[in-house]
Amino acid sequence: MTTFDSLSSYERQRELTRLLERVGRLSVLQICEQFKISEATARRDLETLSEQGRVQRVHGGVIPVRQATPEMPILQRSRESEKEKKRIGRTAAGLVQEGETVFLGSGTTVLQVAQNLIDRSITVITNSLPVINLMSEKENITLISLGGILRDSELSFIGHITEQALAEVRTDKVFIGIRAISLKQGLTNDYLTETLTDRAILDAGREIIVVADHTKVNTVSAAFLAPITAIHTFVTDSETPVDFIASLQERGITVHVD
Repeated sequence: MTTFDSLSSYERQRELTRLLERVGRLSVLQICEQFKISEATARRDLETLSEQGRVQRVHGGVIPVRQATPEMPILQRSRESEKEKKRIGRTAAGLVQEGETVFLGSGTTVLQVAQNLIDRSITVITNSLPVINLMSEKENITLISLGGILRDSELSFIGHITEQALAEVRTDKVFIGIRAISLKQGLTNDYLTETLTDRAILDAGREIIVVADHTKVNTVSAAFLAPITAIHTFVTDSETPVDFIASLQERGITVHVD
């Protein structure tokens, strides 16, 4: 049986993260009992690990921060969490008012939002080729498409030309998907080249709405996009942890769960 009472703080924090990966969640009391340390010491360890992005603090304890899996091309991941994405799409589309101007980003979840907006009288700005194809013949929609370099795996336009176009437009609402979302690490993606385009998208909207299912929550990917406070509204499914939702709401972020 492993003895923890003689470990240095570094060794104890390393063992704590290993234990957390195995069990999935630990309370402060469990950490105190397991490592024979005071509550104050346990909280200091958790604060250190949280600042390093190695754990996620939740009410009364801690959960692991998972690395997001590499993103598959859009056509291959269209069936991932399909039911959840459809519900998220309906809920998110319900936030749009007639006559508004909205930006629709790339990805399968935002495409579900678009599917629920095709009968609205709105203006849509997008860099997503699937959204362009979906809405191109809708007379009730004023469609503004942004050019640029076509990222073939995502079927989206990115790069300097796209960013220049984004600097010229303003929208009521921006809908974006995200590869990973974490309270500490914020919004992250796995394609570094796209990050500047994504930041320009965030700058174009009065209200930033992130749409993501529970598999993206409490995960971290390689490319930092923006802090969690950059978003105004989060639309997700009922499998998203309640502690995560509560933490967003404490930060003034509106959460819609379907």
